[in-house]
Amino acid sequence: MKNKQKKKNGRSLFYRISAWLHLWLGLISGIILIIVCLTGCIWVFNEEITGWLEPKTVVAKQDRPVIQPSTILEIAAREYPGKQAAYAIYREGRVVEVNVGARRSGSTLKLNPYTGEVVSKVTRKEGDVDFFRWILNGHRFLWMPYKIGRPIVNYSTLVFVITLVTGVVLWWPKKWNKSTREQSFKIKWGASFKRVNYDLHNVLGFYSLLVLFAIGVTGMVWGLEWWSNGLYWATSGGRSLPAYTELKSDSTQAPHNKFTMAESMDMIWQRVTNGNPRSTGFYMSFPDTAKAASVININVYPSRGQYYNNVRYVFDRHTLEELKENSVYATRFEEADFGTKLRRMNYDIHVGSILGLPGKFMAFFASLIGATLPVTGFLIWWGRKKKKPQQTHVKKTAAKAAVE
Repeated sequence: MKNKQKKKNGRSLFYRISAWLHLWLGLISGIILIIVCLTGCIWVFNEEITGWLEPKTVVAKQDRPVIQPSTILEIAAREYPGKQAAYAIYREGRVVEVNVGARRSGSTLKLNPYTGEVVSKVTRKEGDVDFFRWILNGHRFLWMPYKIGRPIVNYSTLVFVITLVTGVVLWWPKKWNKSTREQSFKIKWGASFKRVNYDLHNVLGFYSLLVLFAIGVTGMVWGLEWWSNGLYWATSGGRSLPAYTELKSDSTQAPHNKFTMAESMDMIWQRVTNGNPRSTGFYMSFPDTAKAASVININVYPSRGQYYNNVRYVFDRHTLEELKENSVYATRFEEADFGTKLRRMNYDIHVGSILGLPGKFMAFFASLIGATLPVTGFLIWWGRKKKKPQQTHVKKTAAKAAVE
């Protein structure tokens, strides 16, 4: 009997701790998580929304070569005299997107991939961003200074993951029977507002739990170094995450370079595309002409809309020799171990694209539910808070009447 009582008391204490953490952590991080979840919903379908709103950016696939890097450099120099193309993105069935000037906030050219015709031209001042970059900035650091907003978002995400775990503890019925199953898995739409609100928080929270947990765990990889290193250590059998090292061209070979940058880019482009004829996307960064040590970087994406199995190439801009990096992208996805594969899938898991379009819808709806949880949770707490004084008043009135 004593052992049973101890177990019961232990479970009761664990439940009370979980309830306390769930309540206060949820209240503290609620507004931040609403912003993060809503911006995440929008970002998941950024490519699809862009194609829908800008139909001219969709180009039917044709059986002929796409424009060469030298053509892109020429068009960029013509449209923006004195500026250089920073990178170009090729996507199957879409225009070629070229960033000119600053890598993150420069102007953008969108070119027909087969003719080089300028489909659109957006000139930005320093600090200007497009809609989806604005959405991403809110998602990552709440439109605040990066060094301030980024930790707030990441530690709020950690808090959210904890509330998901404590939420399962609170959701779990003491006994499994028909009545508790209906309460745990069904929304009683015909009940009072308070009951429906409770079910929305309780039931929808449970159904979205695993997806939200995966989104939260993967999201912290980019912002919390200790989490990133620890997760890789745990999933790779105790190995340390390879440190990032910036590859550089041999600047001493610059005087011996026989080719212009445009010629070098075209030769590298042919080498990479010939080796990956079935790929659906390419990201190419152009070396900075002002920096002799800058490199030529090309990422190849074999699967449309997915990034985990990309192949990364880095070349010396002077010798055109391939440089080998020491990172999780140093080997092809198929040859990597489990921990490395999982790390490379991080972004695709985070946005749901790891499961294709159905996965994106799962991430979208789970994030949408995630945005409602702080609201429904607050209404539950507020309803109970208002109820307590009324109950106390009724008890006092009853006691006074009994005395009289």
